[in-house]
Amino acid sequence: MARKPKTSAQVGAENGFRSGLEDRVAAELQALGYAVAYEEYKVAYVRPARPSKYTPDFPLLHNGIIVETKGRFVTDDRQKHLLIKKQHPDLDIRFVFSNSRTRISKQSWTTYAMWCETHGFLYADKIIPKEWLDEAPTAARMEALSQLIHSPKNAKVSQ
Repeated sequence: MARKPKTSAQVGAENGFRSGLEDRVAAELQALGYAVAYEEYKVAYVRPARPSKYTPDFPLLHNGIIVETKGRFVTDDRQKHLLIKKQHPDLDIRFVFSNSRTRISKQSWTTYAMWCETHGFLYADKIIPKEWLDEAPTAARMEALSQLIHSPKNAKVSQ
């Protein structure tokens, strides 16, 4: 039985490169008498800020809690909510999942519930818990929600 030919990545990896192309370019440079400095240096850079907006699913106006419903909780959503929590610590965002026992990815054993617990978010499955609905408002929560609602960017234009 004939062996399968090696892939470009396998060939490169044998010589400390990520691909066969990198391996060939390094060999070419060496053959021409040039020193090879493969991935020896780092270039620092800042990813540009990208202003974004978050539209809460269900702000509970009577107590300041924001309920976010999620069937799928993908990486972009998780990153977004960590940024929002950091930049707006007084917003009380809680999640209602279709199933909080769902893993965040096929490669991870972390569930939506575990992610919430790790990052300090309250969560529930399928319905908003009555305790959340009955929870008394706090001054910080109400102020944060009030700023969100009364921001000039959120003012509705009547037609």
